[in-house]
Amino acid sequence: MRTTTLGIAATAALLVSFAAAAQLHPVSKVDPEFPREAQLASVDKGRVKARLTIDAAGEVTRVDIVESNPRRVFDRAVTRSLSQWRYEKGADGRTVDVDLDFKVQ
Repeated sequence: MRTTTLGIAATAALLVSFAAAAQLHPVSKVDPEFPREAQLASVDKGRVKARLTIDAAGEVTRVDIVESNPRRVFDRAVTRSLSQWRYEKGADGRTVDVDLDFKVQ
């Protein structure tokens, strides 16, 4: 077991699935932490695609994990951090897909 502190490089890329999504840019982000479970399982990288539902105030009301690799290792950390992201005010029920890549630094 490694006892060194592991860093994370989590980059989020917005996937444009329709024209209105091109205008959805987060005004506030919280980066996910590299999960201890991943460290213990010797997992040093991963990728999660999540779909966010955003309300009229710009708050994330729902985070759905669309796919993840490895499965379930990063899902909780992603859900916890993406729930704290904020977007500009707009229509209720907007959705945006976000890809997060995890790598031990």
